[in-house]
Amino acid sequence: MILERVLIFLLFMAGFSAIVGMKNIIKKVFGLNLINAATVLLFILEGSRIGEQAPILGEGVHSIVDPIPQALMLTAIVIGVCVTALSLALAVRLYKATGSLDINDITKRLDSEY
Repeated sequence: MILERVLIFLLFMAGFSAIVGMKNIIKKVFGLNLINAATVLLFILEGSRIGEQAPILGEGVHSIVDPIPQALMLTAIVIGVCVTALSLALAVRLYKATGSLDINDITKRLDSEY
């Protein structure tokens, strides 16, 4: 159980370092995806400790899994895909407008225009 948490933490930190440290916008979007994946994996890991059986009531069912975290993580995955699509579309528009995906180059070009 500890190994899984450490791996999820490393995945989260890899995404965080990509967002903070990288200058390329595409790499920042991938870092955001890594953070989203780490969060979903953490919720799935912790949700698996609650119960073992599907929440279908019947005879002999005693250790059911809570369906709310699963529904929330499914929603988080869908929202993550939408945010990624929007981010990549904005990155393409920014590249067409400035000719670069580097944040420093984009900032210099925008500062020189104003």
